[in-house]
Amino acid sequence: MKILIVNGPNLNLLGTREPDIYGSETMETRLDLLKKEFANDEILFFQSNIEGEIINRLQEDDFDALVINPGAFTHYSFAIADCLKNISKPKIEVHISNIYKREEFRKKSVTAEQCDAVLSGFGIKGYQLAIQSLK
Repeated sequence: MKILIVNGPNLNLLGTREPDIYGSETMETRLDLLKKEFANDEILFFQSNIEGEIINRLQEDDFDALVINPGAFTHYSFAIADCLKNISKPKIEVHISNIYKREEFRKKSVTAEQCDAVLSGFGIKGYQLAIQSLK
């Protein structure tokens, strides 16, 4: 199975960005663990701070399943939501923090409705849980 993980804005700073909320593990470290655990699958990764680049990557359609953490785009990107709506493959939205225990604006996801499931608050381990669910 070819699984694409897409991270949105500021998630390139995992490991150093607000470690009390996002933890101290980097995405590179987590990807290494995921590639070992799911060695029979191909784990693809893409991160961008730019909405259009995320949409362009999703439209490449070279994957079997999707794990997406849209970051702040979660709360207002109808463009990413529209793109997700046109992807018929399994897709799970992941949030490292529990978005329902945070600021009011973070409690609404405009992208979640276009995904099959949402994982929120499991830390960076949420990516692993999402892939296990997809498999």
